[in-house]
Amino acid sequence: MTPVLFLGAMNPFIIGVLILAGLFALVMVLILMKFINLYIQALLSGAKVTMASLIGMQLRKVDPRTIVLSRIRAVKSGIEISTNQLETHYLAGGRVPSVINALIAANRARIELPWDTACAIDLAGRDILDAVQTSVNPKVIDCPQMIPGASDKLDAVAKDGIRLLCKARVTVRANIARLVGGATEETVVARVGQAIVSAIGSANTYKDVLENPDDIAKHALSRGLDSGTAFEILSVDIADVSVAGVDREANVGAKLQSEQAEADKHRFQAEAEKRRALAVAQVQEYKAEEQKNRALVVLAEAEVPKAMAEAFRKGHMGIMDYYRMKNVIADTSMRNSIGDADDSTGSAP
Repeated sequence: MTPVLFLGAMNPFIIGVLILAGLFALVMVLILMKFINLYIQALLSGAKVTMASLIGMQLRKVDPRTIVLSRIRAVKSGIEISTNQLETHYLAGGRVPSVINALIAANRARIELPWDTACAIDLAGRDILDAVQTSVNPKVIDCPQMIPGASDKLDAVAKDGIRLLCKARVTVRANIARLVGGATEETVVARVGQAIVSAIGSANTYKDVLENPDDIAKHALSRGLDSGTAFEILSVDIADVSVAGVDREANVGAKLQSEQAEADKHRFQAEAEKRRALAVAQVQEYKAEEQKNRALVVLAEAEVPKAMAEAFRKGHMGIMDYYRMKNVIADTSMRNSIGDADDSTGSAP
């Protein structure tokens, strides 16, 4: 019997069932073809993952390849991590490959890093792999940091008024236990910069700083600047310290002495100008006082005619007394005129 005649003799229900079964088989084959490579790879690597888990990952919008490859790497490195843990971190928005890399690096370096801690650090936005690498291989941070448009040196002034420029390099190691909630590199740089400026400001002269720059580093290290940060400060090294404005001078001392002499000259000139201004002010005060006394004399002379009139009314003074007084005044005026003429003649060239 031909297939067409056989199908025509069958019940339509049975035909529908066969078609559905064929479609189901086709879908299963396609699914198996999609995940068979990952399944075999995981099986041969000793990190077995069931086909149902792979299908479930696809339905949960989880990248099966990322989960399977991460689990294989973990198992091969001696770290037992279940696919459920990897899926949970993936769905939480974590970077599964980065966490696995950090766990492998920590395991090789014999650093204790639990899975939950690594996930918490990753979800907090920190680069967990960079933190582990920094813990194994300490990093060096410039202080101040190189920011475009900003100065690359710290600016501080010693007690003698000399401005110094300083640059430091801070060696830090990541503290895994304080990565969550710990301050970042910017805080470390700011604290070290503040400690260096404070140490320079407390120095009596700029020479003390230039002679012993290691005292600044010791002062910074003794203040516990890594408290509350995600790092442990291993050392603070002064890379460069110089006097501001004389970086190209061969004889810094002579340059500073010359500038100090110039500053002293301006200061003494200002003090002399101050004294001259005070003297001029005093002269003006004396002239004002003289004018005041002259006014008082004029007022007193204005009282003389009044007194004479009062003396006439009361009979204390007669007309002859008045004329004698007038003669005396005239004689005095004549003598003064003669004396003034003699003085002008004697002073002529």
